[in-house]
Amino acid sequence: MEDWILLVVIVLAASLLQTSTGYGFSIIGTPFLFLIYPAHTAIQINIILSLCLSFVMIYNIRKEIDPVLLTRLIKGSILGLVPGIFIYLYVDVQWLKMVVGGLILLLTALLILKLTVRQTVTKDYVTGGISGLLTTSIGVPGPPLLLYFAGVGTRKETLRSTTLAYYLFVYLASLIMQIGLDGTNSETWISAAIALPSLFLGIFLGQFLFKYMNQQVFKMITYVILLFTGLYLLISSM
Repeated sequence: MEDWILLVVIVLAASLLQTSTGYGFSIIGTPFLFLIYPAHTAIQINIILSLCLSFVMIYNIRKEIDPVLLTRLIKGSILGLVPGIFIYLYVDVQWLKMVVGGLILLLTALLILKLTVRQTVTKDYVTGGISGLLTTSIGVPGPPLLLYFAGVGTRKETLRSTTLAYYLFVYLASLIMQIGLDGTNSETWISAAIALPSLFLGIFLGQFLFKYMNQQVFKMITYVILLFTGLYLLISSM
């Protein structure tokens, strides 16, 4: 029962953040789900709930999607999905968490120091590829997208809508590959079902907050989330 209460709180906070900023469900949800579930179960719960969130949100924000960028990200992700699933199946999750945590902290520090990135076609594809790899391996596609979009100064409306549309593809592909190659279990689906009401509540509250969040606040939240996630992944991997 205590685990289910914690699950509900985690999903509420993560969905609130995702809906109000366009990112954060996996970045917040997955690390904390590791506290109460085995790694593969936590990753699949996160992917299932993220898919539900994206399906619910996508219709209302579809006009803000950047179709050219979305296409590049999806094409790039395909190159990362396959190596990512092998990492999911065979690499020690603790080692992967340490590498990802260190990378997030390094890149976040560069962003805080006002590092800017020039958007190019190649970088769009590479960002999608890294995101795809992280999705099938640990269920967290957000950090590469967030770091890249923050560096190029993407508008928050475009960031939120384009990433949600991208998640629909990359999460569905990842879930199919994970279940096909490694299976699933009843605990995953029961836990996801229990968390759905808190997911929908977070979506409702997050849409309200999004209307009143300016770009500067948006950036500050970005940095805090990335620093927290990087530190958490490093500490939890030791």
